Amino acid sequence: MESLLIGPVGQISRRVGDIAAARHWYGDVLGLEHLYSFGDIAFFDCGGVRLFLTQEGDGAEGESVIYFTVSDIRLAHCALESAGIEFSAAPHLIHRHQDGTEEWMAFFKDNEDRTLAILSRVAGEPAS
Repeated sequence: MESLLIGPVGQISRRVGDIAAARHWYGDVLGLEHLYSFGDIAFFDCGGVRLFLTQEGDGAEGESVIYFTVSDIRLAHCALESAGIEFSAAPHLIHRHQDGTEEWMAFFKDNEDRTLAILSRVAGEPAS
């Protein structure tokens, strides 16, 4: 069987209740680069992956958490708190891999009370 070569994720979509409020929150509060908007949709850049927001009522049911990669989770946590974002807890260790790499995360809500997270992979000492 011929293998299908899948590339990296190109776009993630999320339904929002108010596109104008979402554009403000994702752009001005979270700090994502606004690419373009038309009608009831808006696009933002997330490090090469497009975030596609579409106004469709209260469509939050069944949505996945979006994890934003940051290089320094403590610095990002402080900067986002300064922008008015409230976290459910401080950044914390989620997992330590065999090679010592640590996965750190911190969770917060968007302007429509849906969970988002920042994540960072930190080099560490290999497990013995």
